[in-house]
Amino acid sequence: MVNRARVRPLNRARPGQGPVVYWMSRDQRVRDNWALLYAQELALSLGEPLGVVFCLAPAFLGATLRQYGFMLKGLQEVAGDLAHLNLPFFLLTGEPARELPGFVARYRVGAVVSDFSPLRLVRGWKSAVAERIGVSPVSLEEVDAHNVVPCWVASPKAEYGAYTLRPKLKRLLPAFLEDFPPLARHPGGGEGEIPAIPWERLPASPAIDTAVPEVTWLSPGERQARAALAHFLEQKLPFYGERRNDPTQDGQSDLSPYLHFGHLAAARVALEVEQRRGHDASREVFLEELIVRRELADNFCFYQPLYDTFGGFPAWAQQTLNRHRGDRRENLYSVEALELGRTHDELWNAAQGEMVRRGKMHGYLRMYWAKKILEWTASPEEAQAVAIYLNDRYQLDGRDPNGYAGIAWSIGGVHDRAWFERPVFGKIRYMSYNGCRSKFKVEVYIDQTREKSGY
Repeated sequence: MVNRARVRPLNRARPGQGPVVYWMSRDQRVRDNWALLYAQELALSLGEPLGVVFCLAPAFLGATLRQYGFMLKGLQEVAGDLAHLNLPFFLLTGEPARELPGFVARYRVGAVVSDFSPLRLVRGWKSAVAERIGVSPVSLEEVDAHNVVPCWVASPKAEYGAYTLRPKLKRLLPAFLEDFPPLARHPGGGEGEIPAIPWERLPASPAIDTAVPEVTWLSPGERQARAALAHFLEQKLPFYGERRNDPTQDGQSDLSPYLHFGHLAAARVALEVEQRRGHDASREVFLEELIVRRELADNFCFYQPLYDTFGGFPAWAQQTLNRHRGDRRENLYSVEALELGRTHDELWNAAQGEMVRRGKMHGYLRMYWAKKILEWTASPEEAQAVAIYLNDRYQLDGRDPNGYAGIAWSIGGVHDRAWFERPVFGKIRYMSYNGCRSKFKVEVYIDQTREKSGY
């Protein structure tokens, strides 16, 4: 039985007669998926067929071919795995608020189950779908299959920081960090023809930017995600605590793209890490980032509707940034110069170049990178907008609560405290080139990125 605390209704309708549909969105996997497990549980209890539908929006928060290509390859694997379980997969193209209600009516669906996202755009889609199918009436329920502890259960409000959310999660983890039952082969089948999916012609939307190429160093899908997890557990976890903040070391997990697209469940990662004995310091540091920090980002975006604007910064940060709006900036760079990595700071340029080429920037440098954008642009609003634009255009794991929260932390003091006052930054925490040099060999990192890019 799926823990019902993971589930919440999005409209007032009750499940009716007709197939149950799992509207897959954020959690693009077959295994370890509480939303899909709940949908099957509901379908079996009603004696109805079960299907899975994904709606491919023509544009999504600045995503490019890099992100769409990675996602679609993963979805193709999902479709094949579902077929082995007698579960049809439907790929719709268009705006979900229009396409999903049409699909529900066409197939006479009785109930829809969705996974959870705190992002404003996705929540808007769900509100529209819930209202339109609710008059039929068709139920729409949401299952948090992304967080270990469901976001609305972990806290009823926006948390000040990790120190306030951590004890709440610690108290709830025994009830929610549980192993996943296997998804069963579904009995029977639905009525009607299942349209073939032209995978080779996707994505075809003119709104998708094809100028940013797909990555070749990382392969998408559940199988590759599980292989990457196994590699991390064996080769990197023992040294994670000492290497994770050094960009010259191959110390990071590289799991964030898989977690972002839902190819891998955070709870599965946590369960596997907890089973490892020894290296307690590394395990604790990693689980802090995997659970507390990730779920803090979801909490921020869920309870703060202005998570991607200046208005989402805490009051003290807005006040200090406002006081320093007129401060002289020694360097001002255009969006184009920043995008091309043409600044006076070789470390920043190397980090930007790594993100452009690999679709992934080292986690420690992402903080430095964002803070320098604040220093080099005319206002905190411009800095935030530029950082979001670059992050979401190039990072595989862009358009994610972690990205919005990380940028808001770097530029707007979210989940942080006031520090010593200085020009431009006010009391926002400052990071410097020399500070980075004290933590890792900056020149080595710059040389490594040059060698990889061939310049």
